[in-house]
Amino acid sequence: MKIRRRGFLLVLSSPSGAGKTTIARRLIAADPGLTLSVSVTTRPPRQGEIDGRDYFFIDRKRFDEMLEQGQLLEHAVVFGHRYGTPRPPIEEALVSGRDVVGDVDWQGAQQLAEKLPSDLVSVFVLPPSLDALALRLRSRAQDSPSVVAARMAKSAEEMSHWSEYDYVLINEHIEKSVTQAQAIITAERLRRTRRIGLADFVRGLRGG
Repeated sequence: MKIRRRGFLLVLSSPSGAGKTTIARRLIAADPGLTLSVSVTTRPPRQGEIDGRDYFFIDRKRFDEMLEQGQLLEHAVVFGHRYGTPRPPIEEALVSGRDVVGDVDWQGAQQLAEKLPSDLVSVFVLPPSLDALALRLRSRAQDSPSVVAARMAKSAEEMSHWSEYDYVLINEHIEKSVTQAQAIITAERLRRTRRIGLADFVRGLRGG
């Protein structure tokens, strides 16, 4: 007997450069049962980013329209740009039993915890050290030195929210962090409260 299950939203948060996006993409590449939550943003694309794959790049007018129409589960302003999580694809996935992975900042995670309290699994990713974080930001060569400095300055505030999350990963080695995140996914898929067909299964085992 196939036991039906409600999906969940796995949210990864971290300071910029700590590895949340890399972990999310590796999880999805290794697990066909996971889909990526693609956020909308008003910032311009970085080199190599593709609209609809990395983000949906929209203007402020369209962002405001989505917000007014209740189409965003969460939204935040980060370094002067707006980001948000579209509501319809998340809700459709959860109802159909599919699991979704997304990376948002702590502000977004708080909003999601309010709107999806039983469907959210939250993970905070910490760097092994500030030196390692600074090195990662500089080596990815996506931002100017001034933006890197601003991201480093904001990292202490972001990391202060680690205790609000269900799980915490210290990303010393990406392979280890991905393995740990996969263990979290396995455990959450077995959570009793998500397995909505379990009661019928047990009734059948008991003969009625």
